[in-house]
This record gives sequence, C-alpha cells and structure tokens, in this order.
Amino acid sequence: MEKAVITANDLCIGYRQGKQEKRIHEHLSFRLYPGELTCLLGANGTGKSTLLRTLAASQPALSGELFVQEKPLSAYSEKERSRTIGVVLTDKTQAGGLTVYELVALGRQPHTGFFGRLNKTDHSIIEEALEAVSISHKAHSYTAELSDGERQKVMIAKALVQECPLILLDEMSRIEIMTLLHRLAVEQKKAILLSTHDIEQALVLADKLWLLSKENGLQCGVTEDMILSHRMDSLFSRNE
Repeated sequence: MEKAVITANDLCIGYRQGKQEKRIHEHLSFRLYPGELTCLLGANGTGKSTLLRTLAASQPALSGELFVQEKPLSAYSEKERSRTIGVVLTDKTQAGGLTVYELVALGRQPHTGFFGRLNKTDHSIIEEALEAVSISHKAHSYTAELSDGERQKVMIAKALVQECPLILLDEMSRIEIMTLLHRLAVEQKKAILLSTHDIEQALVLADKLWLLSKENGLQCGVTEDMILSHRMDSLFSRNE
C-alpha cells in the first residue's frame, strides 16, 4: 500500500495568544495519500482555514504529531517545505504585471534559489505544467488579463512546478477546476486537499471526504462510505 504523504496523530489546532491557548479542534488523526483528491467540507467558522494553515506550516499545531513523508513537519526548513507542500489560496495574486509564464516560473524558486537561472529542465517542467492545466495558450498573457478561473489554473500550475507531493487548496469550487484537480491527483500521484463549499461536486469528484464540524470534530472516509453512513446529513441541513 502507498505510504501516506501526511499523517496526523492526536493533533490539536488553534491559536496561542501570549500564554493563552484557543483550542479549535483536538484529537485529530488522519492521513492523506498520493493519487487522491480529498475534499474538506464544513460550515463557515468550523476551523477549515485553521486546519489548512496548520498543514501548510504557516501556523503551528498546539499539540500532537504531524508528519510529512514520515518526517515531523516542524523539522522541515522553509526551503524543504516549499519543495514538499504547494499551497494555492483564493486571494487574488498581486502579480498582474507578470506574464503567466513568468508567474508559473516563480514556483521553481525552491529548486533554483531566488536569483537562480532557469535551465532547460526548468523550462520543460514549466511548459509541462502549463499544458497539464490547459493554459499554455495564455503563457504570454499578463496575469491581470485573466479570468478568475484562468488565474486559478495558473496558480495550480505554479504549485505543480514546485514538484510537491502535497498540494493544499482553499475554496475552489468551479467544476472545471475540481475535475482538473482530480485528474492531476491521479496522473501525477499527488495528494491533494481541497477546501470547498460545493458539496455536490465534492460528492461526485472526491476520492475521500473530510467533514469538519464543531459537534463531531473531523470525520474522514471514502466518499461512498460517508454518504451511506449518513454522515453527510447534518452537513446538508446546515448548508441548505
């Protein structure tokens, strides 16, 4: 069986303010595997963003164990993390003055260094990523000229050129983008975790579901099992 890309044991997530701790969720245990698209679902305010930030190492866990490729996440250097975890956020990129190719090329920095020159291999990886997300025809367009959907594809391509085994994405719900992510997970053997409000598309496209709620914490499972066990019921009623 494939080894998990990320493993959490008895994880507690939340915030530290001085000596005070605000615990949002405790006793979380889960795994993410290569080749699978996992969708994180939950009502607003249940801690989805906090969980994503903890997995991305932009916010420390309060307690518990978090391993990425069997190594503690806390032991990774910033450069090692950027070669291992790709993060795609919905915030509009401030790189409107860059072409699509230039923006995607920035994803090679973990491999070339900040002032590193792109070699033939780097250019090949960038071109393959643009092709993989079907945005090659916009390679020389400015990012500011793109639609929201096109911009999301570019940011996914930027994560792909980092050559990370794990990609975390926040609030992407377009069917085209979710279909693309599922294909990339399978074809490129990536572990992809997507936070989304689109329950319908998650039920169709996700291999696994993570349901996060204040009442039940984090429930994880194969999509079909989660539906048959009626774990989705409370989620549907909250989002109607």
